[in-house]
Amino acid sequence: MRAYLIPIIPLGIMFILMLGSSWNDSAIIDELAHIPAGYSYLALRDYRLNPEHPPLIKDLAALPLLFTRVSFPTNVPSWSDDVNGQWTQGAIFLYEAGNNPDVILRLMRLPMMILAVFFGWLLWFWARRNFGEPVAHLALIFYSFSPTFITHSRFVTTDLAAAFGFFIGLAAFLKFLDQPSAKNMLLAGLAFGTAQLLKFSLILLLPIYGVLLVAWALSRVHLDWNERAKLFFRLLVKIIVIVIVAIALIWLIYAYHVWNYPAERQYRDAEFILGSFRFRSWVTFDLWLIQSDFLRPLGQYFLGLFMVFQRAAGGNTQYFLGEVTAAGSRIYFPMLYLLKESLALHILSAIAIFFAVRRVLTSSSKSIAAVLGWVRDHFLEFGSIVFIAIYWLSSLSSTLNIGVRHVLPTFPFIYVLVSKEIVSWLRSWPTSDVASWWEWLKRAFEIYISSIPRYLTVFILVLWMMASVLAVYPHYLSYYNELAGGTDQGYLVSVDSNYDWGQDLKRLRDFVGQNGIQKIAVDYFGGGSPRYYLGEKFEPWWSSRGYPPGGGWFAISATFQMGAYGQPVKNFQRRPEDSYEWLRPFRPVARAGKSIFIYRLP
Repeated sequence: MRAYLIPIIPLGIMFILMLGSSWNDSAIIDELAHIPAGYSYLALRDYRLNPEHPPLIKDLAALPLLFTRVSFPTNVPSWSDDVNGQWTQGAIFLYEAGNNPDVILRLMRLPMMILAVFFGWLLWFWARRNFGEPVAHLALIFYSFSPTFITHSRFVTTDLAAAFGFFIGLAAFLKFLDQPSAKNMLLAGLAFGTAQLLKFSLILLLPIYGVLLVAWALSRVHLDWNERAKLFFRLLVKIIVIVIVAIALIWLIYAYHVWNYPAERQYRDAEFILGSFRFRSWVTFDLWLIQSDFLRPLGQYFLGLFMVFQRAAGGNTQYFLGEVTAAGSRIYFPMLYLLKESLALHILSAIAIFFAVRRVLTSSSKSIAAVLGWVRDHFLEFGSIVFIAIYWLSSLSSTLNIGVRHVLPTFPFIYVLVSKEIVSWLRSWPTSDVASWWEWLKRAFEIYISSIPRYLTVFILVLWMMASVLAVYPHYLSYYNELAGGTDQGYLVSVDSNYDWGQDLKRLRDFVGQNGIQKIAVDYFGGGSPRYYLGEKFEPWWSSRGYPPGGGWFAISATFQMGAYGQPVKNFQRRPEDSYEWLRPFRPVARAGKSIFIYRLP
């Protein structure tokens, strides 16, 4: 029982860091869409807002609001007339309907943090059952002190949901392959269906399942080829059943969410949203589903899935390493993973990779049969590697550069693999029987004396990782490690959800109040409302308005400033009046948090 209490310490620290650091964070840009959508799903059973994301994580976040009194206007154009008027409806719901936005934010973020704690415990439990306690403990420390997980477990977004969905979907499928019982088949179906209800990118589980199925059959080296083929097709039939179970779950959940969504309105919205979708036969299929009273829940699901395909094809305009483009960069995700996770973790990863590669190279057997035998005996590790490889290859080929959060689902499996190799390295002494006192003394020296430097190295690196995360509190979204010059300089690498998502608006309000500022021009990027928090002191500003007459106080979000300063490349066009040339001669005198630069213009 004591072993099950061990995760309480790191997960308790993680929860305190998440709750404390988010307490004074204003709404980030994505929350402006997710928050009203989640509440409307549960309270109104209407899916007209935010269809490009599945409902489950928004439902979870909105649960606390059902026990409070909030006003959700439905007599406004963003609800009654607009197609997916999520951004305007979010602004009205949070700042113009008489609600307290800070209370709504704190209540809806709390379930996300609880899910993160549960996810951490689940990761620890899975690693402990399959690889032992030392691996589980180290992987949990990596998870609990990951600045990326801490950041994206504090907001009402789908990033934590994606990581959780991939984990349960993959873990349940690997369990099914090992023991293809009816129970495990049902659990795998429910896990896969739940994953699809958390994030549309989890459709990627299907090709991953296919690769793992082939590998599983091939690695049964004790069977002849005919028996392997039979095994493959038996499992394939059961996987079809898994998909059917998932579809039934998707239909059930979506049926609740479109219950009060008028069918005519649903059809009209879908037809408009998919008006530019390139695969017209897919659009026809989706509209056909929506026209059916029974199938229209699945029509809403496919609408969201097709919206994701449509957006991925269009790219995402980003500032990255001095340039601005919507074409994407192949080094974007590797660079951000390198700079936004702890440097100590990367050093431990390098140690793990070095000794794993050395073990492979020094292996006496390198035949295909030996490889298949390793796959059979280490299928969990193989499955983790396959998932990481497929997901990263998919991300590298995408033009949708939307932040390191996009590759977050691979982190838990990286943590487990690194932990497994580090534990093996720490215990890298012979396991053969000793035949003499001299061999016994030599073995004791290897275990208790010569291994001390290895344990000390790991201890120092883990302590460094934990200290670096604690030191940046509460600015986890803006975190960059030492290779990027630290958090203060991270905006020079990349902004948006990597640095500035609008989280520091209330800190700007505090700065204005503490310094007795009566008027401040603001160019703000985020989901907060400068008018709500600053009142009459706020004056909206943007580059083309030019230098503020008479100078005075000016604040600008890092995302807007770096987007204006970055060099346009790959056919990206920016008007000269949007480049903030008049601001370049000046330097900020302060910052609100890390992400809003404050100027005192003469």
